[in-house]
Amino acid sequence: MGLTKQYLRYAASAVFGVIGSQRANIAYVTLRGGEKGRYVAVAACEHVFIWDVRKGEKVLILQGQKHEVSFLCPSPDGVHVAVGYEDGMVRIFNLLSGESNVSFNGHKSGVTAMNYDSLGARLVTGSKDTDVIVWDIINECGLYRLRGHKDIITQALFLKDKNLLVSSSKDSFVKWWDLDTQHCFKTMVGHRSEVWGMVLLDRDNRLLTGSADSELRAWDIRRLEEGKAEGEPRVKKGKTLLEDDEDDDGKEEEEEAETVEERILSCQKAGSILREARDRVVSLTADSKARVIACHGNDAVLEVFTVLSEEEVQRKMNKKLKKAKKKAAKTQEGAGDQTAEPVVERTLKDEIIRLTNIKASAKIRWADVLSCAGGELKVALLLQNNTVETYSLKTSDKNPAANKTSRLTLGGHRTDVRTLAFSSDNLAVLSASGDTVKVWNRSTLQVIRTMACEYALCSLFVPGDRQIILGTKSGKLQIFELASGSLLETVDAHSGAVWSLCVAPDQRGIISGSADKTVKFWEFELVRDKETDQKRLTVKHTRTLQLDEDVLCVKFSPDHRLLAVSLLDCTVKVFYTDTLKFFLSLYGHKLPVLCLDITHDSALIATGSADRNVKIWGLDFGDCHRSLFAHDDSVMFLQFVPKTHLFFTAGKDKKIKQWDADKFELIQTLEGHHREVWCLAISPNGDHLVSSSHDKSLRLWERTREPIILEEEREMEREAEFEESMAKGDAPVVPGETEGEAAPAGKKSIETVKAAERIMEALELYREETRKSEEHKYFCEKAGKELPPPKPNPILVAFGNVTPSRYVLDVIRKVRSSELEISLLVLPFPYVPELLKLFSSYIQQGLEVELVCRCLFFLLKIHFGQITSNQMLVSVIDELKTNTLSKVCQIRDVLGFNSAALQFLQREIESKEDVMFFADATGQLEEKKKRRRKRERAVLTIA
Repeated sequence: MGLTKQYLRYAASAVFGVIGSQRANIAYVTLRGGEKGRYVAVAACEHVFIWDVRKGEKVLILQGQKHEVSFLCPSPDGVHVAVGYEDGMVRIFNLLSGESNVSFNGHKSGVTAMNYDSLGARLVTGSKDTDVIVWDIINECGLYRLRGHKDIITQALFLKDKNLLVSSSKDSFVKWWDLDTQHCFKTMVGHRSEVWGMVLLDRDNRLLTGSADSELRAWDIRRLEEGKAEGEPRVKKGKTLLEDDEDDDGKEEEEEAETVEERILSCQKAGSILREARDRVVSLTADSKARVIACHGNDAVLEVFTVLSEEEVQRKMNKKLKKAKKKAAKTQEGAGDQTAEPVVERTLKDEIIRLTNIKASAKIRWADVLSCAGGELKVALLLQNNTVETYSLKTSDKNPAANKTSRLTLGGHRTDVRTLAFSSDNLAVLSASGDTVKVWNRSTLQVIRTMACEYALCSLFVPGDRQIILGTKSGKLQIFELASGSLLETVDAHSGAVWSLCVAPDQRGIISGSADKTVKFWEFELVRDKETDQKRLTVKHTRTLQLDEDVLCVKFSPDHRLLAVSLLDCTVKVFYTDTLKFFLSLYGHKLPVLCLDITHDSALIATGSADRNVKIWGLDFGDCHRSLFAHDDSVMFLQFVPKTHLFFTAGKDKKIKQWDADKFELIQTLEGHHREVWCLAISPNGDHLVSSSHDKSLRLWERTREPIILEEEREMEREAEFEESMAKGDAPVVPGETEGEAAPAGKKSIETVKAAERIMEALELYREETRKSEEHKYFCEKAGKELPPPKPNPILVAFGNVTPSRYVLDVIRKVRSSELEISLLVLPFPYVPELLKLFSSYIQQGLEVELVCRCLFFLLKIHFGQITSNQMLVSVIDELKTNTLSKVCQIRDVLGFNSAALQFLQREIESKEDVMFFADATGQLEEKKKRRRKRERAVLTIA
């Protein structure tokens, strides 16, 4: 039995029209060893676009999956970029291949801060869920989760030469974490409101924080020497901790905490820098050497500061002292008495000075700075109007002026696209926003024409596709010619906003519906232009239909017999086209009808309303066939697929849905947009769909040849809901773990549950095969001869006739490194004894010793009580102890031997060829130059 009605799936084809999403920051990246400062990475909804700012071209797309990008962080080596998403996932992309092989899943909500350590071996992430997680990039796993903040994490930074971490949050606190013991040893409470940004300066000896006021607060970090901290007794308010003091317990705990803080580091306020902006710090950033700081508020001005070197500060202080001495000498001459030597105090203003202010063309959302050779500073700005601007300035100049080097605007609109239209040949797409109208090539997604216009609300292609007409918010009709990209005429059509335009079925004219309560009929006309003496298109007003309420949408029936008009009073009125006599009133919606469309055979009319419902009516008697609850918010757009009774709706709930108007069924839901969907357009052949959204993106969807089975669609939706509920479930509790500041980094997800199920299935298979082999052995002994072996499991045959124990190891090895611990945590205890016996055999054979040891130690940690109380496992643990120690020592010796051999080879090659290998030659060259300069200065001093 064949399918009675075949539906074809529409699939996402491309995202275009977005230059940079507002949610995530902008970052300079290096691509294939290219020029520094040439490429910038920005988020584009769920993808990451790498732009070549010199050419203004998109050179690489890092493909996302479903959730919006929330943060970007390039690695110190420039080869990778870490991308954080709104669902809390972090993926590491390789910039050479554009692919991601590593992903971390630990946060419950969007990632808001990320930073690598100086070697690029660890990554710290902060999130809206108030947790800070440290990840091991090399081992591809989570190290630990740090809890303590009470609001969104705004920044997290590693210190270079100490194993410390500092994090800031919207809870107004800055916390210092000791990563060796994974605890917070200091909380700074010097901010009255949210801490929005933070940078480390002067080799991590100074911390600069930006808050909700106009101050940038500076804090001096003083670290005690290791020897001093360990060797000397710690002083506690006049006595050492070695003395027995009889204070009350509360005081003792406070003093102990203070002592711990002082032992690791002390942090005192050094002063503050005043910004020109009066609002909060939106973003605060510094270059890689922390010599230049850039910050901005909610305006279009970026304030750039520079941190002077010690030599420059000293020179400045010497000049100040000279001036003070001169002034003092003059005072002495006048007064005649001897005064003390003048003293000049060193303040924060002497160390951090304002470099310049950069005025962007619109409000700034994110900024990034990059120091290049020759004292050049490059600045990249992501603006709030979907634009990227780059500037360049010389930091060595006395009053540096910023020069705009590039501006990426062509590939998108500055404001939301409110109207879309397809050309009759399916090749061109028209999109119009508050200031521009663009025509795109559908196949290449390149902009063909960009023309300035008024605030557009509706649009259409004139038959022939040579001209376009826009209806504007001010009540005008604007006619553009595509060949020249020029405005032909602006017609003062209405006194209110033109909400809707529709081409007449005979293609001789159009109708317009407006907020001035009228529907006007227009005919196309060719008139001779007085200036060029050539004929051009215009529209001539022929008739007016006066109504009692504002007109929101108008549509002709394809047979040109009827005209449907939706009004602000929540009704749709149907008139005869020829006489404009009233025919039907369709009432039933509780809120105004924002969109409507009529089928190709003029049999049905579908209406979409702000009350979230879609109603399907018959045009013969005006009866309501069905009311469908379509979206979770207002239905913004509705259109039938040409020559079918299928229609698409777009809603403020970010979804696009396809419906069957005959069977009243939902066919499929297109999810992709991250904000409200304003409008959509279907190509005349029905193969393509374009939608626009508040997220500034335009999305192209294509009709595939894949049929949709409705039962399967519903089943897939249920599965997706179940998986989502699984991921949102309670985090697994680690036995023995107290509710403290540190916790495991991973989180339970559908992937970890599936991985645990695969391990359980492999262990079941191992048990079954072991039982079979034992039975076979028993029957052979009973029969006194060798019987044919039992058939192996088909799975083992598919994997190349591997042994059952080896198959279990293969399954464990295929579990992602970042998900391994949580998968073992989900594993029920009855499977653990079997695993421990297998681990013993793996270690004995030298198979994947590192991986097996990691699993073994984790299982021993979480099931310690049950394992130690089980007498059957004592011998297994003893065997594991012996085997593990001997095998790990053996591997360590091999690694040590190999390391020594490589170092020997290095020395041999260096001595033979007199070339530095595996060393930073540039660093040694700098050292040589410094020594030479010192010698030259010493010679000059002697001379």
